[in-house]
Amino acid sequence: MNLPDQLNNDLKTALKSGDKVQAQTIRSLKSALKYAEIESQGALDEATMLGVIAKQAKQRRDAIEEFRKGGRDDLVANETAELAILERYLPAQLSADNIEARLKEIIAEMDVTDMKGMGQVMSRAMAEFKGQADGKVVNQIVRQLLSG
Repeated sequence: MNLPDQLNNDLKTALKSGDKVQAQTIRSLKSALKYAEIESQGALDEATMLGVIAKQAKQRRDAIEEFRKGGRDDLVANETAELAILERYLPAQLSADNIEARLKEIIAEMDVTDMKGMGQVMSRAMAEFKGQADGKVVNQIVRQLLSG
């Protein structure tokens, strides 16, 4: 089953069961996907859809961080619930060890030895890890590998 069909089925299930958070999250995701489709002026491929979902998940992670700083535990709980729903549609996240191993290979292939090449490494890594790794984690690991 493709992603749009799965979202429609999950939305119907959420509405029937009265799960307002899930219904709201799926509607928000469908809206973001529709906006991306309009922006690209055509149907979205699987990779682009995963990118949209990953962006939505990142927004939730950032919001959770900010709400924690502000002491808004009620909003943290809501954003955490939405994040859990979005993560069901993303591929499994890579572990830090897997990310580091692949980044070492990328750095060796590109023959990058210092921080000057960080942008090139990040660009290639994020294209490869699309939806499977958080950009902040990849950035931290690249910095560690190139600085030490």
